[in-house]
Amino acid sequence: MSSPSSPPKTVAATAPVDAALGSQPHFYCAQGYRPEDSVGYMMRQILNLVAQEVEHQLAHTDLTNAQWIPLFKLYIGQASTVAQLARACNLDTGAMTRMLDRLEAKDLCKRVRSEVDRRVVHIELSPAGVQAASEIPKVLCGVQNAHLAGFNADEFETLKSLLRRILNNAESIAAHAHQP
Repeated sequence: MSSPSSPPKTVAATAPVDAALGSQPHFYCAQGYRPEDSVGYMMRQILNLVAQEVEHQLAHTDLTNAQWIPLFKLYIGQASTVAQLARACNLDTGAMTRMLDRLEAKDLCKRVRSEVDRRVVHIELSPAGVQAASEIPKVLCGVQNAHLAGFNADEFETLKSLLRRILNNAESIAAHAHQP
């Protein structure tokens, strides 16, 4: 039974998450919820600020945040086709095609139709694309290290471990949500 001062818990809203993760404590409740205290909100704010700084640091390359990510994924070999790159960047193929149009216009990459399967389009970095992409790791390291100012090595490892747990939970929830 709920007391007059606390509203009843809405089970339906948390049931899929509870089923995916088992019985877990609830760290948040709707009454008195403050976004600025939310882990998700803080992570989003951090990502936005990091992305802004990376874009600022890469301004001399004329690459936007949306452009350097696929360029870097090609550079490190996470993708080699339009379809793979769209998946790696969480974009639909139409959005990826438009992004590649912009990168090709800057002479950073080119699309090459597969000779084995004409439906497959490979993406190759141009020499200018390789040069631009080769600068990205240095910028990413500098920006991320600046955002970790004041952390010691143990705290850094703990932070990564905790974030991996949140990521694993998120992947588990997503996998459970897509099951019939």
